[in-house]
Amino acid sequence: MTPTAATLRDLDDLVRLFAAYLEFYEVAQPPASIRAFLEERLTRGDSHLLIARGSGGAAIGFVHLYPYQASLLLEPAWLLSDLFVSKAARRHGVGAALMNAARAFAAASGACGIQLETARTNRIGQALYERLGYVRDEAFHTYWLSLSGGACAPGKVRALASPGRDA
Repeated sequence: MTPTAATLRDLDDLVRLFAAYLEFYEVAQPPASIRAFLEERLTRGDSHLLIARGSGGAAIGFVHLYPYQASLLLEPAWLLSDLFVSKAARRHGVGAALMNAARAFAAASGACGIQLETARTNRIGQALYERLGYVRDEAFHTYWLSLSGGACAPGKVRALASPGRDA
C-alpha cells in the first residue's frame, strides 16, 4: 500500500474518511460542508492531501498538509494538520505509510521540516511520531484565538484535545 496524492476523483472517498475523522473528534459536520471544504482545498491547491487505499482499492486513510514559512529558520515547511486511518485499518502500518509519504513529499518540495500537533493524551500517535523521528517541542506552547463563534468556538477546539483521543 503506497499512499498517493489525492485528486478530485478521490473526493467521495475523502469526504467519507474526513467525516469519520471529524466524528472521532466529536466535531461532526454535514457531508456537504466537508465536500465543499475538501473540494476547495483540491481545486485551489492550497494544501496537499495523500490518500491510502487497501489491497481492494478501498480508501483507508489520509494525511493533510498545509505549506507555511518557518520564519525562525527562513525556510519553507509543512504543517501536518490531519492524519486519519479507518478503524479497521489501524495497527497495520497505514499511519506510518501515510506519515512517510508526507515526509517524502515535504522533502521533495524543499521544505526544512514538518510540524504537527497532537493531543497530550494521544499516546499511540506520539509513539508513532517519535518512532518516525519527530521530536517533541518542549520550548513552545500552542495557543488558539477564536475569531468567530460557530465552527471556531473554543469548546470545539478543546474537543480536539479531549482525554482518550488517539485517531
